[in-house]
Amino acid sequence: MSGRGDSEIHDVGDPAEDARRARWTAAAGGALLALAGLAASTLRLTGSAPTLVPAAYALGAVVCALASVLGSRGRTRRALWLLIAGVMVMALGDQFD
Repeated sequence: MSGRGDSEIHDVGDPAEDARRARWTAAAGGALLALAGLAASTLRLTGSAPTLVPAAYALGAVVCALASVLGSRGRTRRALWLLIAGVMVMALGDQFD
């Protein structure tokens, strides 16, 4: 045995680094989904889809943008649930097409 304890064997991450990574992930994921929702809304608006479809994409994009803001402020759990809700709104709107 080399005399190392369990804490030296397992690589334990810095909690501050984990929180920073969670904030960046929530903010970037929300921004990416918001941009995708706005692009889809614009594409559906120029097509022959019913009015409800682009509105649902735009609403989902707004919810994802709000999740991005919350995630950047450290509210990562709420941001995750808002991201899920935003994508579900977009998916529901796509069902009307």
